[in-house]
Amino acid sequence: MYKYNRQNAVNYALTYALKPNPYYRYFPLIGNSSGDCSNFISQCLYSGNIPMIYNGNSPWWYTRNSRGRSYDTWSVSWAVANSLYWHIKISSIGYEVFETSDLSIGDLIFFQDIKNVIFHSMIITNFSNSLPLVCQHTFEAKNVPYNKSWDYYKAHFIKIKF
Repeated sequence: MYKYNRQNAVNYALTYALKPNPYYRYFPLIGNSSGDCSNFISQCLYSGNIPMIYNGNSPWWYTRNSRGRSYDTWSVSWAVANSLYWHIKISSIGYEVFETSDLSIGDLIFFQDIKNVIFHSMIITNFSNSLPLVCQHTFEAKNVPYNKSWDYYKAHFIKIKF
């Protein structure tokens, strides 16, 4: 069994929030879709000791290719916010809470749009007067108030349980 190391996940987020880790492929924002947010959050979770899952109902993984980052491969749940959100819930890595007071550093926030699509993910790295501060990619930000980062319809608060 593994134990989630919140501080390692947060340290990783703080280190790579503004300058992405060159070990991983970076997914730039293209129009109003895609981006690097969930790739970054997956890296944070992995740095916090959440193990990759290569098979089963909900795979979550990233594989580096020796020929370079452009040949790397990854699961959909590693890089897509909606898929990462469901992976965390289905695999019992985390569960949804409804108050920010139930959150700690290393927990996650996902944003949903008016069409009920989860489109963005971020990690809590600090608090200011009980307001979660987050690190994220797409756009790169470090310790910003979660509710000031993107326009959203609904926020989902995910407590990592290990």
